[in-house]
Parts: sequence; structure tokens; C-alpha cells
Amino acid sequence: MELLDEGVVPEHARGVKREAREFAAEHIAPVAREYHNSGEYPWEILEAGMDAGLVAQDIDEEYGGRGLDLHEMLAIAEEFFRADAGIGLTMMLASFGAEIVEEFGSEEQKEEYLRPVAENEAITGLAASEPETGSDLAGMTTSAERDGDEWVIDGEKYWIGNAVEGDWVTLYAKTGDSDDRYSNYSLFIVPTDAPGYEAEHIPEKIGMRASKQGHIVLDDCRIPEENLIGVEGAGFYMLAEFFNHGRVVVGGHGLGLAAAAIEEAWEFVHGRQAFGRDVSEFQAVQHILADMRTEFESARALTWRAADRVAAQDNAGLWAAMAKTKATETANDCAERAMQLHGGRSILRDRRVSRVYRDVRIPVVYEGANEIQRNLVYSQSTF
Repeated sequence: MELLDEGVVPEHARGVKREAREFAAEHIAPVAREYHNSGEYPWEILEAGMDAGLVAQDIDEEYGGRGLDLHEMLAIAEEFFRADAGIGLTMMLASFGAEIVEEFGSEEQKEEYLRPVAENEAITGLAASEPETGSDLAGMTTSAERDGDEWVIDGEKYWIGNAVEGDWVTLYAKTGDSDDRYSNYSLFIVPTDAPGYEAEHIPEKIGMRASKQGHIVLDDCRIPEENLIGVEGAGFYMLAEFFNHGRVVVGGHGLGLAAAAIEEAWEFVHGRQAFGRDVSEFQAVQHILADMRTEFESARALTWRAADRVAAQDNAGLWAAMAKTKATETANDCAERAMQLHGGRSILRDRRVSRVYRDVRIPVVYEGANEIQRNLVYSQSTF
């Protein structure tokens, strides 16, 4: 059973999809259980991915990357997350936020900060969420104020990938206080060795344990004024555009996880006897598997269609939100049904299906909780 076939994948993205599949089979899947149990940051896998040209390669060739487009990143996401979500997330977060610098940054910023990421000499992260504010981008309280030729940043950020491991982060902070709450935010490049920047790992999670998130405290953190990305006050709009691409890729996270759940369920019921016959012969079991496959194919078709629409900037916010919601919730449904089909064995910690079940709880929240996605789908739809 080949769920992540190339049928819906554009011709130009099939080569990198095969690269990602081969890499995942050789480097990720064999050690997935080990890294999930230990919760260690998978530096060796990340470095192998860099050597294979599969990390931070959506950055343009001009700055040292491969210039992979949205469809190619979606293809990679499916394969990595099918093998293991924690390691897959680590690999995809190595350049998270750098795309904003590529799109809106100055040439000086691109050479100093973007190029080392593309050339795999540095890793980065995006610092948007806060301890008391997750999806409300216009409600963040971390502030940045000018002081001579510097910006002074104060506040906290939470759930930040590579907050500890990264060399710099793209940080979202409040720089204004106008009645238009969406025009009060800006984006900055903040080196992790800047004065006043402190970060520590968030305590262990139930899922995606090989991916590390951090809590950042910014106390009179000073950065040069030229570290402002783009135009002051445009941060909300830049971030919203960035998330349209990101949410399609998160759809790929969900598809990879759903595929893993279906594979585990299919293999288990076709290799187990109960009441004198193969478990797969029971009609109730067949219906569950049929529903899982149907929902998966629906989610996959929507996500790849969304990639087309977002790439064409055709009502991107609507399609990105629908893809992210459908794919990640399908992953949850498939994982729950797979657990039920496994019976008592599903709760054994070392079972792949158990790891998938814990992992699927996370993508429904990151890159904007799915309740927020539904708000976007409604507000951007024409009925």
C-alpha cells in the first residue's frame, strides 16, 4: 500500500520527493524510536540532512540554497513526517523564519544572516508566540523601542523552535500603539548571543520529542537599528503572508502522520487472528480502514490543491487554512482509529502507532490553532 504516491505531485517536485523518501528510510525511520524515547536534539540527523541538500533549501540559489518551491517543500514534509514527526520538525525548523528575511530583508541582512543558513553554517527560528498569547498576532506584548541607533526589546517568547540551538531568530514585537492594532508590529533579526537574550528549553512534551522548543526572555535586549526587517509596522502583514506558505507545509505534516497511522493499522489487522479468522475479515474493521483511506485521500487532494492556489497567490489565506485544518485533523482521526484497531498493544510506549498518536496532537495547534483557521476560512469565503 503506497499512500504517498506521486500522482498528485507536480512533475518538478517528484525528484526531491524521492530524495526525501530515501533519506527518511535511511536516516530517520531507523532511529525514530530512540530519539523519541531520549528526547535528544537529533544533531546527527540534521547534519546528514544538510549534507543531502534537504535542509534550508527553499532559500534561493542566489543566497546559497536550492530554491525549492512550495510544492517541493510539501513533498519533503510528507516523507519526513511519515518517518518521524519530531525529527522531521527539527529538520524543517532549521530555517524557519529565514524566508521572511529573503522576502523582505535588505541585501546586507541576506548576506550576513540568510546565506549562512542556506549554506548550512547556521540555523534559525521564528519567535512569535508568547506565554499568554499564541494565535492572536495582534495581541502580543513583547515590545521594541528605539534608543539612538539601537532597538531595545523587552518581553517573552514561548514555543520557539531553536530558541536555544539557533544562531539567530526572526522576532515579532510591538513597535506602535495606533488604533489599527494590525499596524503596530514589526519583525527583527535577533542574534541569540545579543545582550539581554536568554533562552531555555521548555519541559519535555508528550510528542515530537526530538524537536526542541524554548522559552525566550528578552530583558533590555539590544540589537542594531538595521536589524529591522522591511518596514516598521508591517510585521503582522509579513507574518500573515509567511504563514500561508507554512500552513500548506503543515498540511504535509498531517498527511505524513496520517499515512503512518494507516500503514500501522493496515499491517496490524492483516497479521492478527481473532475468533478463528484474520482480523481484517471483519466488516467493522474494513469499514474503519475504508473511512481512514477516504479521509486521507480527501485531505491530500485538498492540500495539494491548496499548494497550487497559494503558490499562485489566489485567495491564499483561505486555501492554506483549509488545508492545514483538514490534513492535521485527519491525522488525529486516523491515529485514534489506528489505536483502537491495535487494542491493548496501542498503549505500549515503543509502538510506532503510539508515537504517532502523541505526535498528531501538536500540528492542530502550531502555525495557528485550527479554531483560528476556521475563522479564516469563514472570513475569506464567499458563499
